[in-house]
Amino acid sequence: MQYKDYYQILGVDRTAVQADIKKAFRKLARKYHPDVSKEADAEARMKELNEAYAVLSDVEKRAAYDQLGQGYRPGEEFKPPPNWDAGFEYSGADGMNFSDLFSDLFGRMGSGGSHAGAGHGHHFNQRGEDHHAKILLELEDAFNGATRQISLRVPKVDAQGRVGLANHTLSVKIPQGVYEGQIMRLAGQGAPGTGNGAAGDLLLELHFNPHPRFRVDGSNLYLKLPVTPWEAALGSQISVDVFGKELRVRIPEGTQSGQQLRVRGKGIPSKTPGDLLLEIQVVLPAASTELARKLYETMAQELAFNPRSDTRS
Repeated sequence: MQYKDYYQILGVDRTAVQADIKKAFRKLARKYHPDVSKEADAEARMKELNEAYAVLSDVEKRAAYDQLGQGYRPGEEFKPPPNWDAGFEYSGADGMNFSDLFSDLFGRMGSGGSHAGAGHGHHFNQRGEDHHAKILLELEDAFNGATRQISLRVPKVDAQGRVGLANHTLSVKIPQGVYEGQIMRLAGQGAPGTGNGAAGDLLLELHFNPHPRFRVDGSNLYLKLPVTPWEAALGSQISVDVFGKELRVRIPEGTQSGQQLRVRGKGIPSKTPGDLLLEIQVVLPAASTELARKLYETMAQELAFNPRSDTRS
């Protein structure tokens, strides 16, 4: 996917107000409309103009385009960074489909049209529109529950017609057991209503930041657990820290590296708690002292053990 400079296509500055973008589009549309234009590339130019205008005339798409396109030049290969859409608040309850939005920005244009800032005409006492935002949580929040202060960026048009981002900060209680992709509805946190109409709701789409130790799949937690050779060979009881809670886990005698142990009900707490799955990693101590070397030499002499015995053809 190649980056397109829509401002350049319409011949306007990046700080242009919405009225100037509309004016520029109309002027170029009169010149390149295939029904009247005598330019050889009129059809291609008109398609390009429509694409640029559909993004820049829509406040939300323009704000996303401005954020995503920083530092890119026309024709450069463009790839959105991971979670580029997190922290934005958009209109629409069912979602602004972020994948569709991204596709729209660079080539698969819909009908366009602004959501934010759009008037409600003669409809009085109308309920406000629902909004949608994707946020990133820590995995600990799902395990322990938490109250988080989150700040969302909301595309806005100021009194002069300039597009920018306003902050919407709110305190959110995250209950135990939330899961990847869950939608939380916050009543009255969407767009304000018209007249005496109630405010819309804010639908938060929950996702997790990568964790350095744990991985989550549904309600199940996965952890790579290093153990000593004697803990694995002889069996043992060891302590495992799970988000600040100490859990005693039995390592069966003869456990091998790579073996997976399931601790039922110790994953993410919920109505049906997930499991904790431990991937065992047997870690050898270094033969860095005389005693350590002697112990390894003794094992080599006394143990008739060849882990490659079944690999011979």
